[in-house]
Amino acid sequence: MPFYSGKNQFPVESKTVLITGGSKGMGLSVARQLAAKGANIIIVARDLEKLKEANQYISEGALSPEQFFHYISADLTIPTESQRIISEATSINHGLPPDIVWCCAGSSYPTIFVDTPIVELRNMMDSNYFTAAYMAHAALNAWLKPPPKQSSFSTFQSNASPRHLIFTASLLSFFTLAGYAPYSPTKAALRSLADTLSNEMNLYSSNVRLHTIFPATIFTESYEAENRVKSDLTKKLEEGDAGQTADEVARRSIKGLERGEEMVPTTFMCRLLMCGVLGGSLRNGWGLLDTLLSWVMSLVMVFVRWDMDGKVKRWRKEHGESGMKKRRDE
Repeated sequence: MPFYSGKNQFPVESKTVLITGGSKGMGLSVARQLAAKGANIIIVARDLEKLKEANQYISEGALSPEQFFHYISADLTIPTESQRIISEATSINHGLPPDIVWCCAGSSYPTIFVDTPIVELRNMMDSNYFTAAYMAHAALNAWLKPPPKQSSFSTFQSNASPRHLIFTASLLSFFTLAGYAPYSPTKAALRSLADTLSNEMNLYSSNVRLHTIFPATIFTESYEAENRVKSDLTKKLEEGDAGQTADEVARRSIKGLERGEEMVPTTFMCRLLMCGVLGGSLRNGWGLLDTLLSWVMSLVMVFVRWDMDGKVKRWRKEHGESGMKKRRDE
């Protein structure tokens, strides 16, 4: 069980960090802030021009001239691409796989389930779950099953210094809303994968730590795109969510990792919802606060769900079944 010792549990100076989805949004903010702490950064995304711009921006925040920065254009929904990325990153990193892999790639298509184009159900799983699962598979194989030619010194280093695999899930993996059926299950699957791999890592002598970040609303270009397809009902249910900038989410995520947290919520509301559904997940710190909050939230969530169901029923009476005001009011 992780505990708070006061020591930085996530030192990144001189480490090599590979970040998927690193050309924009949260991934870009994470890359810039880790660069400022002395990390070598490799970012991965599809758009080559955005990657070039992002790489320049990240490198401008470097702590020292000894750091290196690199970008790789790839479609992470293709399984073999993750293997290629790890191979290229290893070549750049003096023959060693990256020390940290942070999966930030993903997207959201928040629509009422029956109105969702059927292709988007698979697109969401590909974008949010499989991109991370494929990358995790490639990274863990590189860390846990190094090729015979890898030196004993490299193996010693991998055991002595923890490697970190980081997923980016969502508040909606704990408690979801009408309109997020295409998206929320993909993040819940990612959380389940992280819990499973966290347990499996006890099988190996190599020191690999699993973490999952749980942000709420992040104000990015992608969020603006989401709002263009989001129903009025979903927007109504989200009222009260103040949201965070990508820089703030990155800062809080890194702070949680430095404390040694396995599950890292970026807002207090995320922490409350997380504690309400912890199940077999590891508790942070000594587990006392999370356990106490879980007892409280097991009761609170009864009323939260009752309130959300009531809001949806009132919406139906006032605006009909479409989820949009304009279809009823026109």
